[in-house]
Amino acid sequence: MRRPNIAVCVGTLNALRRGSALTVFLVFAALALFLLAILVIIDFVLQGNSFPNAFPIIIGVAIFFIYIQWAISPAIVRWAIRDRQPITAETNPWVYQTVVDTARQAGVPVPKVWQSGDPSPNAFVFGRTVASSELVVTRGLLEQLNQDEIRAVLAHEIGHLRHRDVIIMTLVSAVPLLAYIIARAGFEVLRGQARIKGKNAGQAYLILIVSAIASYTVYLVTQLLVRHLSRTREYYADAYSGAATGDPHLLASALTKISYGLSLVRSDAEPTGLRAFMIGDPVKASEDYNELRSKMSAYDLDKDGQLDAYELQKAIEVERKSPWRRANDLFGTHPPTYKRILMLEEMEEELKKGGLPRNIYQFV
Repeated sequence: MRRPNIAVCVGTLNALRRGSALTVFLVFAALALFLLAILVIIDFVLQGNSFPNAFPIIIGVAIFFIYIQWAISPAIVRWAIRDRQPITAETNPWVYQTVVDTARQAGVPVPKVWQSGDPSPNAFVFGRTVASSELVVTRGLLEQLNQDEIRAVLAHEIGHLRHRDVIIMTLVSAVPLLAYIIARAGFEVLRGQARIKGKNAGQAYLILIVSAIASYTVYLVTQLLVRHLSRTREYYADAYSGAATGDPHLLASALTKISYGLSLVRSDAEPTGLRAFMIGDPVKASEDYNELRSKMSAYDLDKDGQLDAYELQKAIEVERKSPWRRANDLFGTHPPTYKRILMLEEMEEELKKGGLPRNIYQFV
């Protein structure tokens, strides 16, 4: 067994952890600076006449908004699920038992399991806490994937629970939403769709307009950070699935089928509000699948339908030397499927060499 490769893997997973933690810190740091800036703007316009307890009140309102987002988001997601039916030991014994076994392996509470009537292949988890989380698989996923691939997808979703993604993503996504609401209110005033009366109307207009500009800037920055965090957590859950199943190729195969299946469905027919929760992005599915086919064909040098160790190494080298490709992914909620597959294939090569222990899932 090659211990240096274990160190590389653990180091990579630790880098994912550090990157996620840094992004969460930056999002909430941006929120704190934003709220402070709003207070400074108000104080400047009012020439120091703002009441002294304004900042704690503003912080309190922001925390209350984030709390409301956290409290009601599961109900909103549940409402958006199409034709959901519970999966139990009686209705689908294999799926239910697989979820139970995978959750126990991960050391997390068993989530409530639902099947949606969506014909496209997908899956996601949501909830206020890990203990109250719910896992959804679509009818299309159960019909289009084999059992090994479904097991890999379920391991990916359980990985999200192990990493507390259902909580982290719900909380951080409230920050750009809050900034957007404030920005929208200010711009409505700027466009003359709201009226402010009284002797201080001019000051109020100025506060709202300047706050709107600052809010929209914060919205753009934090939205990019949240989407970066979402992509990072997808890689992290992929790594967990590959490690927990001991066969990363299973998830790679599942992702290929999911990408293809989603590409056949009109994006306007998908519940786009759920896209960040899903294992595959239904909005960019067609573009993503075309890119997947193109990239895999280009990297498959001997055209045998799979990437060997040499081809994989060359593919990774090309990707690492192309910073503009990373910039092109900035606005995506999910990494490109071909990049996820390259990571999983690299992990599989390490397993073949004996470079990763079978219980590596304990580290992710």
